[in-house]
Amino acid sequence: MGQGKARAWYVISLRPQDGHAALRQAAARVGAGVIALSPWSLAACTDAPARQAWDAARACEVVVFTSPAAVRFAHALAPIAARPGQVLVGTGSGTRAALARLGLEAVSPAHMDSEGLLALPELAALDQRPVGLVTAPEGRGTLAPALRRRGAHLHLAEVYRRQPIPLSTRALARLDALDAPACVLVTSSGALSEVFQRLPGHAAAALRAQPAIVASARLATVALQAGFEHVLQAEGPRPAQLMATAQAMYSHRLG
Repeated sequence: MGQGKARAWYVISLRPQDGHAALRQAAARVGAGVIALSPWSLAACTDAPARQAWDAARACEVVVFTSPAAVRFAHALAPIAARPGQVLVGTGSGTRAALARLGLEAVSPAHMDSEGLLALPELAALDQRPVGLVTAPEGRGTLAPALRRRGAHLHLAEVYRRQPIPLSTRALARLDALDAPACVLVTSSGALSEVFQRLPGHAAAALRAQPAIVASARLATVALQAGFEHVLQAEGPRPAQLMATAQAMYSHRLG
């Protein structure tokens, strides 16, 4: 299995480059290893249009951040500072925690997906209210149309972008030599699609043969449509939630 300590089982992570640290920690706690198969890296949008869009979004009555990365990159463009009466919304607990580290209070849904977000009372009555949506290009593709349908006067701020990168040759070699149980963690439909577009046919088939642990019902549908036969839904996208589902799946095999 290459360098490093051999593990009893593995998870295959499709998170962005340099975004696997928390997952590695969660995996190590249950004796699993991580194979990082990143299809892209994250880069800041720093041009004038991005700055102007962020200035407009952060002045809104409601500001929705779609990921911890959205918080990080927006704050680097211009500091996030809550205004009187303003509501900050995160798509999940990780995004809320990223805002809390800046000393900011935010609300987030119990079910960390677009459906859970749209169920928040803070997003229920938006008739002509200015709403900032802080994200990446093509991020949360169902969210912006849903907010507009609710009457929100939407200000979209794309503060970072996903840059495709070559799939790691080391990770591909580890997959080819895989001699332990493994599963694929699916937290982004875009990442899954990007990986399958670039995997060689035999490697794509080998990946589909693994169980998929998904972060939401929507991603369960995506995984089934992508050809996975064994799909399990975790309680959410956090590393601990994904690993709990994976561990439960393999516990009977590992004794």
